[in-house]
Amino acid sequence: MRLEKVKTPGLAHLSYFLSAGGEAAIIDPRRDIDVYLELARNDGAVIKHVFETHRNEDLLSGAPVLRTETGAQVWHGPNPEKPIQYAAETREGDTFEIGGALLKVLETPGHTDDSLSYALYDKSFDEAPVGVFTGDALFIGDVGRTDFYPERRREVAGLLYDSLAKLTALGDQCLVYPAHGAGSICGSGMADREFSSIGHEKLNNPRLQIEDREAFIDAKVAENHYIPPYFRRMEEGNMEGTGAAPSDPQPSSPAMLLDPGDAICLDVRGIFDFAGGHRTGSLCIPHGMLAAFAGWLLPSDKPVLLVARNADQAVDAATTLQRIGFDNVSGFVSGTMPLAVKNGPLEMLDFVDTETVASRVDTPPAGWTLLDVRTIDEYESGHIMNSRHAYVGKLPDAASDLDPGQPVTVSFDAYPDISLNGVVGSIGAGTGSEFALLPAQNATVRRAQEMRMITSCPHGSVPI
Repeated sequence: MRLEKVKTPGLAHLSYFLSAGGEAAIIDPRRDIDVYLELARNDGAVIKHVFETHRNEDLLSGAPVLRTETGAQVWHGPNPEKPIQYAAETREGDTFEIGGALLKVLETPGHTDDSLSYALYDKSFDEAPVGVFTGDALFIGDVGRTDFYPERRREVAGLLYDSLAKLTALGDQCLVYPAHGAGSICGSGMADREFSSIGHEKLNNPRLQIEDREAFIDAKVAENHYIPPYFRRMEEGNMEGTGAAPSDPQPSSPAMLLDPGDAICLDVRGIFDFAGGHRTGSLCIPHGMLAAFAGWLLPSDKPVLLVARNADQAVDAATTLQRIGFDNVSGFVSGTMPLAVKNGPLEMLDFVDTETVASRVDTPPAGWTLLDVRTIDEYESGHIMNSRHAYVGKLPDAASDLDPGQPVTVSFDAYPDISLNGVVGSIGAGTGSEFALLPAQNATVRRAQEMRMITSCPHGSVPI
């Protein structure tokens, strides 16, 4: 029996290839499926089954693509909202043989109503499971979030408590194979480890230390999570099914930067590249931060022109966007930005050091604001006195409270010795809000507001 973990960077998504006796199964596949096909070819195995642990919110499932490509049967739990169009339903107690391996279905609702786990047995040994695919119910060092049903928060938190009891009853020897690792927004305190067992989690997972059901519910209800607007599109796509991702983007002429039409210029190069020179009005989200923030700020109904360091970075960025449903990348421009927009709309940024920020905190200039864009939990755990809080994903809403011409300094934890300095450019119904820091273009977020900002988050520095 072979079990291969497939990691998806950015999304911190984990899927699994299980092979035994010439047969294979895939658990929670991502949309770009070539990695699973290659694993099956190398193993000489036929992909017979695709198992989903739940309706994903943060990425598009590759299950319907695998069904089309291989003829494999897709299995999904009962979904009360809408039947899963591309999958057959499986329930508690169902079993599936994959060569010498056996998967047993466990219904483990709480994170979502349709959440399943799959206990893995090696038929060559005793009856105890060797592992369990837990989806988003149990993570390494954390458990799944329970805020997707706001009107039922206490109920679903209680369901998760019961589901965790079912999982811990599998035995200390049972290895844990979750659907996400550290960095995922589907939890809040995942350990930076890629291996664990039920026994280890019982001893060390903070949420599993809460023995009282009501206390567990209270703790889950008190959690603070953010729900990006693209989550709903992922849910719909993962109920109806989506096709294969489009082909890799092709290079575009640098002249496109002078007149991109209705396309969003999305600069993925990085903070310092962007500060050194960028097209006026572009949206900057570094490549490594796309998965976390594109779903917040990138409109889904406009073509995207990528600005990248090179072709490889552009292709990687387009793949990340496709995994979360942004299929409209029209092309990319790479190379040296000042040359690309010579005599065109080019801007640069200045950094300010911490000493300058400290002096402004001590003696604030007229109208000056220090904006803290971390999560609310980070802000409440400690922040600079008199700073304002606005989570980076919700900056378009917060911008309406800032006045045109108002000085703004944004500090970020990934680079503790520097900050960015700028002013609010404009606020209006048609043009929105514009911070003269990192220009962004996002005419479809809430009040059609355009943003220019550089921010920080638990994952690091995020220019937006």
